[in-house]
This record gives sequence, C-alpha cells and structure tokens, in this order.
Amino acid sequence: MARKHKNKSRRSKALRAGRGQRAESIPGIVGGIGPHAGAAALDYSNLLTGLDSKVLVLNKLYMAVRVITARRAFVLLSRDSAEVIHADDGSFANYNLSTWTELSELRREYEPDKHEWVKTVRFDIAVPRIIRLVGYDKLPKQRVKLNRRNLFARDHNRCQYCGKHFPTSELSIDHVLPRSQEGPDTWENLVCACVKCNSRKGGRTPDQAHMKLIKEPVRPKRNPLISMRLNHERYASWKAFLDEAYWSVELK
Repeated sequence: MARKHKNKSRRSKALRAGRGQRAESIPGIVGGIGPHAGAAALDYSNLLTGLDSKVLVLNKLYMAVRVITARRAFVLLSRDSAEVIHADDGSFANYNLSTWTELSELRREYEPDKHEWVKTVRFDIAVPRIIRLVGYDKLPKQRVKLNRRNLFARDHNRCQYCGKHFPTSELSIDHVLPRSQEGPDTWENLVCACVKCNSRKGGRTPDQAHMKLIKEPVRPKRNPLISMRLNHERYASWKAFLDEAYWSVELK
C-alpha cells in the first residue's frame, strides 16, 4: 500500500508541472520516448500521427543533414540539443521548446489545420517541421544511397520503357546494359521496368531489343523521397533549406 501511495503522489506531482520546464519533465511531450519520460502523461490515441511525422534536421550552419521522426525531434529538443526553426513567407524564427510550446497555444486557437499535433495532459503542442542542431556542424557524405526504394522514387514508379505507372509490387529493376554484358549496378545503368517490358527486353540492350528509354537514367542530386515530399504543401517550408542541398540520407 505504501508503494502504491508513493507512485500516485509522483503522478500527481508530474501533472502539476508548469510551462518553462524541460520537455522531459513536462507531462506528455516525450513521455514514453525519453530517458525521463512520464508513463502516465501520454494520450496514446493522439500520438501516432503526430510523433511519426517527419521533421527536417539542420546542422549548426543551417544546412540540411537528415530527416527524422517527430518523436526523435522532441527528444532532441527536450535535451536542449536542438531548437525549432519556423519558416514562414521567406523568413524564419528560432524557438526553444518552452517558447515553441507557448506559440503552439496560439496556433492551436487560430491555425489548428496548419500543423500536426501531439496532445498532452495539459496542452497540445504543434509538431515542428524543422529543427536545428545547436552543436553539430558536420554534413553527411554527399551521395544518394543506391537501393530499390530510391530507384522506385527516382522513376516515380513508372516503367522507363512503356511509360506506364505501376505499384511497386509490379515493378522490377532492369539493367540497361545487361549483367551478361558486364553491365554495372549504378544509377546510370538501372531503371524501373514493368514485368512485361523487362521480359521483352531480356538480356539485351534497349537498341538490341528495339526498345527506347523514356529518359536517360542519372544519379539524383538529393534523396528522391525528399523530392517527393517537397511536392506536398505540408513540407513547403523545407524548400528554403533544400533547394541547394545534395542529399545522401534516407528517411528514417
């Protein structure tokens, strides 16, 4: 009985925590995900969409370095390892977690549809689109990882021979110069192809099979999945930090 009363007292103390504290001690912000999370603070029915949203991460020099989940972003913010960058109409402002929480209250009242939200016991907090690492100035290697997911994204799930769009399950990866002719596994030699076109081409080059590529395959300058997200209004604020960036980091 004594242990039960003690746990109840701790929960009550957590619920009375006010604004201006580190997020690790504010009920609901990072409960269940941070090292000091409060298990009783979360409303899990409202977390899935918010905490799984994607957040662009900048280094100390405001250069894009990766994309992470909002869950991880709030952990970084709670540890004062990062700050929120809010971009609007070509300008941007910096917020720590405390001031971003206060701003979220106003945005919840006047612009609720412009953000995704994490609901806590005492308040709702907007999921930031961009955060900046305050003590990190390195960049990842400037090479886009070659894998099936990025190839499908680069070619927009479109067969590069017939030009039709297909679900991923109905697409294959074709070597323009076949392996049997020492064709390499490179961005410039791999394309998406539907089963019918791939079968028709077989172990031949497009010229030998009397087929034509709809466009020349090239190495993308940024992660193709990032480019797809930039077409969504929700991630429009990323463009200011990505237009000149060269991407090598996969979505986490």
